Amino acid sequence: MKRIIAFALSLITIATLTTHITTAQTASAADKPPRKVITGWLPYYSVRTIMPLVRKLPTAQAPVAGKPAVCDASQYGPAENQAIESSYLFTNKDLMKEVMPFWFSIKSPTVIRNDYVTGNPSWPMEDTVCLIRRAGLQVIPTMTDGTDKLVLSGYLANAATRTTIVKTIVDLVLTNDFDGIDLDYEGFAFVDGNTTWTKTAPRWVAFIKELSAAMRSHNKLLSISTPYVYDPREKQKGYFVYAWADVANYIDRLRIMTYDYSVAKPGPIGPISWTEKTLKYAISIMSPSKVYIGLPGYGRDWITSVNGKCPVSAPPGLIGGAKAATFKTSYAATKAAIDKATPIFDEKFSEATYSYTQIYNGLSATGASTECSVNRTVWYQNARSYAERMALVAKYRLGGAALWTLAMEDPAATTELRNAALAIAPDPVVSTLSIEGAPQNTINYAGLFTVKGLLTLKDKTPIAGLTVSLEIKRANESSWSKVTELVTGVDGSISTPMTLGADASLRLTTVGTWEQAESVSPESAIKVKNSIQLDRPVSVSKGAPIVIKAQLLPRVAGKSAQLQKNINGKWQNVGAAVISDANGLFTFTTVEAKRGVVTMRVQLVGDIASEQFAIVIR
Repeated sequence: MKRIIAFALSLITIATLTTHITTAQTASAADKPPRKVITGWLPYYSVRTIMPLVRKLPTAQAPVAGKPAVCDASQYGPAENQAIESSYLFTNKDLMKEVMPFWFSIKSPTVIRNDYVTGNPSWPMEDTVCLIRRAGLQVIPTMTDGTDKLVLSGYLANAATRTTIVKTIVDLVLTNDFDGIDLDYEGFAFVDGNTTWTKTAPRWVAFIKELSAAMRSHNKLLSISTPYVYDPREKQKGYFVYAWADVANYIDRLRIMTYDYSVAKPGPIGPISWTEKTLKYAISIMSPSKVYIGLPGYGRDWITSVNGKCPVSAPPGLIGGAKAATFKTSYAATKAAIDKATPIFDEKFSEATYSYTQIYNGLSATGASTECSVNRTVWYQNARSYAERMALVAKYRLGGAALWTLAMEDPAATTELRNAALAIAPDPVVSTLSIEGAPQNTINYAGLFTVKGLLTLKDKTPIAGLTVSLEIKRANESSWSKVTELVTGVDGSISTPMTLGADASLRLTTVGTWEQAESVSPESAIKVKNSIQLDRPVSVSKGAPIVIKAQLLPRVAGKSAQLQKNINGKWQNVGAAVISDANGLFTFTTVEAKRGVVTMRVQLVGDIASEQFAIVIR
């Protein structure tokens, strides 16, 4: 991917290239939202390609570490919100669950260069991140290798330095509240040389293991983007330095750069058989849901030969075998028309191609008339190419496709992405939760009640054998935690007894699978009544201290309670009110001057009273 940066930067300066905005198409009749199988890179130099340049957020909304800024519709005017909602990112957000901002590069164990700041000096990074989040997408930025030959490999060879790099990356993620990190360390493959791979591979594996542990401790994702790798038992191993089999259990995403097959010589960008071969190896060693196929949004135009002597007015660099020119595939149809060529679709490689000739007439350096003909060949992936690669996503049940880069593809290709996402959309799951044995969802402290759930498809068909998580969020908590896992019966139901010691909300969740979407039931809030447990004497001597302890459940400090005595059928306070201690305990002390039997209780001020009790005064 790093090799593509240079040409991608040049794309910005080509006036004829235009940005397209895809019209949102909503899944309708089947009421099945598309499967979120599309993700892609967002380079620092093309941020405004996928979202509008809107004003800076108010200073009051600026984020602090770990807390993203607020950038909902209330922060912008009608025109700005309309521009945001009609941008590429927002019209296609239903196809995506995450974006990889291509903004960072590691320079040393403690230094990460932020290229976003250089590329967008007047548009704060926080604003862009905030808008991505407004679209409901996770932010998993990509970090490239910005060091010289063999430097990064040398860093990873040293355990202490490796740990420093891990800390630097984790700090970046936590400080910006990113959802993870994507590593695109291509220097191993394209700079260091393949003779170094045997030494670098174990260093890379050790690094990934350590980084994975650190990221997972913070509930963050670890993604890697690499060139292709083949089964090591085969003659052609690919870029085995990335040791897929050894890091498979430690990564959450593998984005395979299934492009750049042809660079120096004319040929397909990423032949489909070549692509499928590396996918098959990847899914043989890790869950297919981790694997993403790379889709190039660029094409190449090679000079195959030059006949005659070109005039001085001809463009520079017209030499057979020169580095290929590049173009966005969104420009491919326009380019073919300008080139007066008719692309053909190569069935074998699943790519579009054509050849054409340019004639240049003019004067030589000496002033003589001259002419040359430049023969060129073009290859790129069109809408059909995308459709056939998305068929591989369906065939192997992959995590999805990763676009280099977002919004560079032809609008027709975007339509094919949407069609594929709809065709393989999982069935929506309808999850309902009910509470039995708790009138009006209120129970006594530690009282037994029953949680019931029903899981069905949209058409009410029950889903049997589905794993369901019962989750709880207590009154003083902001996040949900799992109580237990249950499995639905043949009628799609689950049932489990439960007790609670404090107010809480309950819900049911299911994890998404290839066949069924993830689900979350409506929340059910349970109110827990206070309860009072007593520790008191049965009898005491006349005039001796009577110590009565009342334990408030749930245990709450600072509550007020009153000891009361029944006198002639009326409850009267005994002494002053008492405040519960840190453990929710009240301690009352009183005396009785006459022999006999007294009836007492503890009244929680403004709330319940304990059971009444009798004490014999001897």
